[in-house]
Amino acid sequence: MDERVNGFSLRIIGMFRRDSIQPLDCVFCCSEHNTHMSLAPATVSPHSDHFGFPYCTTDVMCQIPQNCNATHVTLVTRSDEVKGFNQIWLPIRNKKTNRKEENKPQFDFTVCVSSLFGDYNNVLQFAQTLEVYRLLGVNRVVIYKTSCGPDLERLLQSYSQEGFVELVPWPIDRYLNPSPGWLFSDHGGDVHYFGQLTTLNECIYRSMDRSRYVLLNDIDEIIMPYQHSDLKGLMDMLQQKHPNTGVFLIENHIFPEKHFEPSRKFNLPQWKGVPGVNILEHIYREDPDRNIYNPRKIILQPKMVEQTSVHEALKYFGESYKVPLDVCRIIHVRVALRGSLKLEQLNVDKRLWDFQEKLISKTDEALKRAGLL
Repeated sequence: MDERVNGFSLRIIGMFRRDSIQPLDCVFCCSEHNTHMSLAPATVSPHSDHFGFPYCTTDVMCQIPQNCNATHVTLVTRSDEVKGFNQIWLPIRNKKTNRKEENKPQFDFTVCVSSLFGDYNNVLQFAQTLEVYRLLGVNRVVIYKTSCGPDLERLLQSYSQEGFVELVPWPIDRYLNPSPGWLFSDHGGDVHYFGQLTTLNECIYRSMDRSRYVLLNDIDEIIMPYQHSDLKGLMDMLQQKHPNTGVFLIENHIFPEKHFEPSRKFNLPQWKGVPGVNILEHIYREDPDRNIYNPRKIILQPKMVEQTSVHEALKYFGESYKVPLDVCRIIHVRVALRGSLKLEQLNVDKRLWDFQEKLISKTDEALKRAGLL
C-alpha cells in the first residue's frame, strides 16, 4: 500500500518492455477466502531512467475499492478479463492497520545492495564492509542475489542466519537476458545491470515502514561520515540543518587497490587465504575529475521518496541536498578510475583506521562463523 499520491492507494513495482505497455486493470481479492474480487483501472508509469535498455522499472498504481478489504492483487489486460483470471496473486504489503498511530521504525539504517551476480567472490572486502557498516550503526543489509562465488555464498548464509543480512533471491536470468553493464549501447541485453533499478526501488518500499533511513550503494562502497563517529550523528546534524530534506547525495571517492600502505601493517597472516581485497591496506584517495559528471550515491528517508535511480532520486517529496565531502563521502576501494594519476597526486586518507581494532576483531569473527578462517 502507498497512499502518498492522491487518488491511489496501491503501487506495484515491476519491469515492463517499454515499447509494448498495454492498458491494465488491478484485480483485488477482497477477503482471505477468495470469495469476492473487485476490479479497478490501473495507471502504468514507466520510470524515466532506463539507460537505453528495452525493459525498464515501471510502477502500476491503483485505487483499492472502498468496499474491498484487499489482501491480494493481480494485474490483467483487457483481453485477460474476457478469458478469466488465471493469474499470480501478489500479497499486499505495508498495509496500514492503525491510521492514527505511526509506529517507531524497527531500524534506524538499512543498506540496500542490488544485483549480486556472476561469480563475485570478494569475501574479505565484503566482510570488512559489512562490519564497518555495523560499527557505523547500520541495522540491516538487504542484498538481491542472482549468483555469487562459493566462499561468498558461505559468508552470506552466515550473515543471513545471524539476521544482519536479508537475502532476497533475484533469479532475473530465468526470465530475461540481464546485462552485466549499465549502458545498452555498450553492453546489450534486456535490462540494466541485472535489474538494479528495480531492486533499488523495491528495497525502498520493503524498508518504507521499518527503517528511518535507507542507504543505496554498491557492495564495495562505504558511505562514511568524516565528522561524526556514526551515521546517526551525521543524519541528526544534517536533518536539523535541512529539516525538509529526504534525499542526501554523497560523493564517491575511489581508493585504487593497486596502491598499498607502505608499512603493510594490516597485511595480516590470518587473512592470507581469504579471497578478496583488504580495504585497510588502501589509504590513497583519488580526487574526482571536476570537469566531468561525478555520480553520487544516496541516503534517503523512504517515506519521502517515490522513485529512485542509481545516482539520484527521480520523484520525491521535499528537497534534495548534496552533502559536502568534508562531512561525508564514499570510500570505494576498487580499480583506479583515474589510472594516470601518480601516487604523489593522491590524498592520504586513513579514516578506516579509526575503526581498525574493532574492525579486525569483528571481521575475524565473521569469517570464523562462516568457516572461512
